[in-house]
Amino acid sequence: MWDYLTDLTFWDWLGFGTLLLIVEVFGTGGYFLWLGLAAAFVGVLTWLFPALDWRGQFLLFSALSVLAGVLWWRQQKAKPTVSEQPGLNQRGSELVGRTFTVHEAIVEGRGKIKAGDTLWLVAGPDLPQGATVKVTAINGVILTVHPLKPGAST
Repeated sequence: MWDYLTDLTFWDWLGFGTLLLIVEVFGTGGYFLWLGLAAAFVGVLTWLFPALDWRGQFLLFSALSVLAGVLWWRQQKAKPTVSEQPGLNQRGSELVGRTFTVHEAIVEGRGKIKAGDTLWLVAGPDLPQGATVKVTAINGVILTVHPLKPGAST
């Protein structure tokens, strides 16, 4: 095994790079892409400079892998992806700004509204059942509401 690792050819690096790129196809989120490209680049350099020994090859692969990973990470941080559904997995966030009718009277700051087929716990000023409220914020699973005067619109 040691003899094999000390006598790597450009075909070995290209094969390793191809294997890493195939692994990337199965969804590793971009990590193996850069490792595969670094291995392929080392393969090309090994072909151009056949006198490059195994230490130089491994050192070059390591440096290129780290460099590519850091550059990719910096690029990802500089341009974050904007979600098409920003409220996904934030249950209730779509209710902020909407108006509802109080389903169970708000007494001592707590009551319930019905949004769709779900009853939501609300916090706000004391109001009777049937009052119209606007959801202004969400704190965990409790919606913060403020009363709307009759006839007010959003």
